[in-house]
Amino acid sequence: MNLVKEEVYNMCDVQDLLKSKGVKPTPVRVMIYEVMKGYENTFSLTDLENNLLDVDKSTIFRTICVFLEKHLIHSIEDGSGSMKYCMCSHSGECSVDQFHCHFYCESCKRTFCLDSLPVPLVQFPDGFLPSQINYVAKGVCPECSNKI
Repeated sequence: MNLVKEEVYNMCDVQDLLKSKGVKPTPVRVMIYEVMKGYENTFSLTDLENNLLDVDKSTIFRTICVFLEKHLIHSIEDGSGSMKYCMCSHSGECSVDQFHCHFYCESCKRTFCLDSLPVPLVQFPDGFLPSQINYVAKGVCPECSNKI
């Protein structure tokens, strides 16, 4: 019984968050956001499609675009050829001062958000206003390095 109440409470929280960001909280958008929240690290469009088999692929893609535009998620180009996404921390707020480093494991092909490692400060010339910074280190993650 508590689980049901918790799920309803969480759904209301997601609806309120989406509304506060100017996103209409349709049942499909709420469901997609909940699935996104379930990923420990980054996820791809394919990951979402595989976990949301009853949702049209174009709906998932359009929802990703809306969530990116409203700064609920951020994108990472990790060089794998597949765009990765990650939930924004701080109650759905991705801003330049909250950007963090990412790590791409060349062994298991996963990309990790390193929330505790802020993107190094770069002084841009006057007039340059960055809206996104993509900082990706590549190598082997701890799990894969233990297998070597």
